Amino acid sequence: MRIALLGYGKMGRYIDRLATEAGDEVVLRIDADNRDHITREQLRTAEVAIEFSRPDAAVANIEWVLDAGIPLVVGTTGWLDRLDKVTERVEATGGALFWASNFSVGVNIFFAAARQLAAALHQQSGYTATIEETHHTEKLDAPSGTALTLAEEVRGALGYAVPITSHREPDVPGTHLLRFHSPIDTLELTHTAHSREGFARGALTAARWLPGRRGVYTMRDLLAEP
Repeated sequence: MRIALLGYGKMGRYIDRLATEAGDEVVLRIDADNRDHITREQLRTAEVAIEFSRPDAAVANIEWVLDAGIPLVVGTTGWLDRLDKVTERVEATGGALFWASNFSVGVNIFFAAARQLAAALHQQSGYTATIEETHHTEKLDAPSGTALTLAEEVRGALGYAVPITSHREPDVPGTHLLRFHSPIDTLELTHTAHSREGFARGALTAARWLPGRRGVYTMRDLLAEP
């Protein structure tokens, strides 16, 4: 698989290493220093693009890749308020976009468990849900995209918005805590990432899955397949 990487920070370099080890070819490594010098013809040498850049650059990168006709996997968070606009662009170009607030398989199973727990406790009285997330100090968005997705998943079961508390500490890949508290007891569901490897492997799995498809996809679509 020929891959273009948009964003070459820690995640981009992690994906580069894992892709190369797996026998894939990273044909472009694009960041703020060379982005304006990459031509559409160069971009089209890739079979798929993976985008882990910055919230303020994500939508422009998405549109650029879609206009070149390249399927795109997006791991940048902090831009989902413009998802409707991006979806229209995907439809207009006949392209393919795979986005996730978190590509870790474990996190997406965590989401499913959170939905089940919220639905069960919604039938009981007296429980209040809260979310805490902790990430490294270099993370630009707060709350994290994963925390926002978790809150949305739980809100669908509970019917009300769940407050999120964000913490930023050195060298923390990502920890998310969903807590249900009542006067009688407290239930907690936690996911703790030990490294970025789960995110990188999930993004590569999505990149191998996406070519040949059209439309907008998420981890639910990927994990729904046997």
